[in-house]
Amino acid sequence: MRFGEIFDVFTFRRGGLMLETEAPLNLALPGNQRYQPKEMVPIFGYDYLFKPVAEVEIATLQVLGDISMIPSEEMAQLTTEVTGKLYAIRTTQVDRMEREVTKHDVRAWIMIAQEIIGRPLSRWLHIPLTTYDALATARTLQFIRAYDQAIEPSAQELVGIMAALVRKFASQLQIGRTHGQHALPITVGFWLATVLSRILDNLEKMEQFRHEMVGKISGAVGAYNGQEGLLIQARCGSVKFEDRVLGKLGLSPAQISTQIAPPEPVAYFLFSCCMLSAALGQLGCDCRQLMRSEIGEIAEEFEEGQAGSSTMGHKRNPITFENVQAMWLRSKNEFGKVMDTMISEHQRDLVGSAVARDFPIILINLQQQLNTMLRRNKKGVPFLRRVTVNAEACERNFEMNAHVILAEPLYCALQMAGYEGDAHKLVNHTLVPMAQQSGKMLISVAEEYARRDEDGFELANALVGIPPEVLQLLYRPENYLGEAAEKALEVADLAEEKL
Repeated sequence: MRFGEIFDVFTFRRGGLMLETEAPLNLALPGNQRYQPKEMVPIFGYDYLFKPVAEVEIATLQVLGDISMIPSEEMAQLTTEVTGKLYAIRTTQVDRMEREVTKHDVRAWIMIAQEIIGRPLSRWLHIPLTTYDALATARTLQFIRAYDQAIEPSAQELVGIMAALVRKFASQLQIGRTHGQHALPITVGFWLATVLSRILDNLEKMEQFRHEMVGKISGAVGAYNGQEGLLIQARCGSVKFEDRVLGKLGLSPAQISTQIAPPEPVAYFLFSCCMLSAALGQLGCDCRQLMRSEIGEIAEEFEEGQAGSSTMGHKRNPITFENVQAMWLRSKNEFGKVMDTMISEHQRDLVGSAVARDFPIILINLQQQLNTMLRRNKKGVPFLRRVTVNAEACERNFEMNAHVILAEPLYCALQMAGYEGDAHKLVNHTLVPMAQQSGKMLISVAEEYARRDEDGFELANALVGIPPEVLQLLYRPENYLGEAAEKALEVADLAEEKL
């Protein structure tokens, strides 16, 4: 069955609805059909979208039974078999009922569910709920499950792989880059650790906001009118009806709601998803730049049968890293839809309802990014473990400007040793051009300049004042690494602790 294929799954007959469950499920995920991570199918697969609605409605019936609002003999109708059939109501069934009868999706689900439950229990279905008691709460359940069952385990695996890479390359020399230019020395492990640290921070935020998402069982305007006016709350004692229902679902209620739940908790969670996506996109961006022909410090595995180009057989494109970065662009633009739903007329209209149906795309894109970097080859090795670091290229690129990259410590050391002129100007406009032209080390050029130039007396005095260990360092740019290796290992340790 291809994704997106929709089947008619029920027909009408006199006296009710005859369900047909033998037709294939439509398991298409929201968004582009090219990106369908299997981990998200049980949660956002099209025909599964009303399962959490059933959970909310069943929990509500159970609480009505718990407080003896529904007689026990009627509650006996809610058997395991019946609840299983309610969970199995397909979105395509609801669509057809909505299209042909109700013109309302939740009311369509209710009609199908009432047929399954049968009288007299079916009369209690959806009391005292409103549409978004069911939909908003169901959406929260979906997002939590997407995080718990798919994103978080995948992210943990990714963190473990990256921590190992950071540790492995903690001391591998690499030229640092700023503005696309050679800067100061770092290590490959340090660079990877800067990305890993961002991933860890964003995972922590996701965990926080996952726990701050809320449900809502507060009725048509959020004021619990039906629960109070129909004496439902009176039977609940000191525990609110809303708390009882949401408690069965493992959720907390919003502090206050209108017909819809406040939009911020979901928005913060989805924003944290986008931020994690951005950190992954950063890794993709960095790696595809480091794969450039003239840099060549990183390489994706080129697998058997792979084509780098439709015509140029010599190419080895950074296709995986490009896809990882591209997913961030998709999610960033999807998040604009989330922001579009922050306001609504009287905090409830239908304008945002259609838009909110696309929110899962952000989670799907994020899972796609994770799956891309964790994709296993025939031997079961994840893609990120198969990425190689070319130590020779790292050292070759470092050596290109090794003779001038210590301009920073030279000017600082001169200034600290008492040089009375503008040491930065001297290094920037005089010594660096001389070093670039001659290919000599910057410190050697400085010493020659101090000996032969009539203006070099002041420079010579300052050079004498530089501590010997600093002077020695100026000849060995590969040692001017600061705490790059130590910081890399620190982040690796932190990642492994969090795992």
